[in-house]
Amino acid sequence: MKMTVHKEELVEKKEDGEDIVLEKIFSKFRPLGPYYLRFMPLLIFACMSNAMYCMNYVFAVVMVEYRCKYPACANSTSWSQLAQNLTQDTCHVYSLTENNGTCSIDSRNVSNYQDCKEWTYEDPLSFVADFDLGCQDWKRALVGTVHSIGYMLGLLILGPISDKIGRKKLIIFTGVTGAVMGLARSVTVSYWTYIAFELVEALLGDIYSPNYMLGVEMVAKENRALFAPLMIGTMSVGGMVMALIAYLIPYWRHFLRVIYGPALLFLFYAFFLDESVRWLLIKGRKKEAKNILRKAAKLSNVYLEESTLDKLACENCEKTNTNVNLITLLTMTFKSKKLLLRFLACACAWVTATFNKYGLLINSVSLEGNKYINYALTSFADLPASVLLVFLLIKFKRKKPLIFSFLMTGSFCIIQSVIPKGYPVLSTSLFFVGKFTSALASGTVYLYTTELFPTYTRNTMHALCSSIGRIGSILAPQTTLLLRYWSGFPSLIVGGLSLLTALVVTVMPDTAEDVLPDTVQQAEALGNQTTKDKSATNPLL
Repeated sequence: MKMTVHKEELVEKKEDGEDIVLEKIFSKFRPLGPYYLRFMPLLIFACMSNAMYCMNYVFAVVMVEYRCKYPACANSTSWSQLAQNLTQDTCHVYSLTENNGTCSIDSRNVSNYQDCKEWTYEDPLSFVADFDLGCQDWKRALVGTVHSIGYMLGLLILGPISDKIGRKKLIIFTGVTGAVMGLARSVTVSYWTYIAFELVEALLGDIYSPNYMLGVEMVAKENRALFAPLMIGTMSVGGMVMALIAYLIPYWRHFLRVIYGPALLFLFYAFFLDESVRWLLIKGRKKEAKNILRKAAKLSNVYLEESTLDKLACENCEKTNTNVNLITLLTMTFKSKKLLLRFLACACAWVTATFNKYGLLINSVSLEGNKYINYALTSFADLPASVLLVFLLIKFKRKKPLIFSFLMTGSFCIIQSVIPKGYPVLSTSLFFVGKFTSALASGTVYLYTTELFPTYTRNTMHALCSSIGRIGSILAPQTTLLLRYWSGFPSLIVGGLSLLTALVVTVMPDTAEDVLPDTVQQAEALGNQTTKDKSATNPLL
């Protein structure tokens, strides 16, 4: 059937490469057009699920108050009064004199105390109570750390797999695996089994990386600045939804079942989600790539000539990747001094961005006030950040917004760390603004990294940077232990790291006007020679 709405032909110059042809084809599909309105909701659901996968331990493994358990005091006054009257601290208890079954201040022996053997918990249905973790705060913090370690190692595994089998298959695998492991955690009765399931989920359940890569590779270069904020905003909504679920369903086992159950829907992605056209071309699967573009053109009422689609064959990429293994491709990438230094700078930015993101989210539940509201507000900070990020990425490209966001995060968090107690509104406001600017950094660095490396190792290099960056998220859960010494420690550390990283970013090139590079040579030229498509449509229309 002949299309009539956008009937202009895509006539290319002979000198145009396949990457320019593909960019011009993608530029014909409006961001809010029919094709993307079908494609993007699938990525949005995956992104929201990932927001809950990564951070559910903030509520599932929440800290609760506890005291030493006295059998003789089981039916006496409230736990808080007993804790004050009969314990030296939460882990040591005064021994009791003979009290004939009564429990009072007079029954304690103030000259003698001993280690606690049993505890009474403020919330008997909490994770800490279920696994009897009294005086073992490190076990509670270990859950988040294990998740981050697994996530870091998983990126090293899943990144190359994504470049090997494709983005679509990996999204389905990670989504379903995460759901199964999360549901398994909700029924386990052993702490160490819970930790094992947490590790496996983090290793094999990262949806975000292939999901993000697929989205970036399926839009024109001028629309990439819209896609990154969309993912940030979606993560924000996912965090707020999770806080609401935690408020409505405080019992941690039921909470996990509610957030992981819907993720089994990823099985249906096999029928509805398209594979990355860029990845298909890199792998020489031209027929499948053309079919996807034909479908997108039909939905969008855009006319494509077969002669245009025939120009999409990525002959150099096909030749490079057919008989060359990943190690060789990575070696080719790292032999470039420019790309090696770029990788190190990216890794540094990732460490700080992930430490800031997770550190601020985790510690938001420790702020003065309602923990659910604090977490929701901290997550909400990403929404206005995503709107502002669209403007910053289009107006100031990539490098300047990244430097700006790190500088602002550092400044606000350092100021917040020295605000004395008794000013919850001021403290929370500064914390909120710090999270707002850290969201700008996270969104920029994620998009920036996808644009800095060649297609055949893009997901792998992105995964390597992100994996090293997980050092930040590994350390972030441990910052809660510093709260016992000074409440400002976490914010001070976030601030200091942010200021240092802003200096590192100054050595990186800008990429906003470049098409995604396919080869090392093209990647090295980023920031020096930009490939501009003057016929591209306005991304905001």
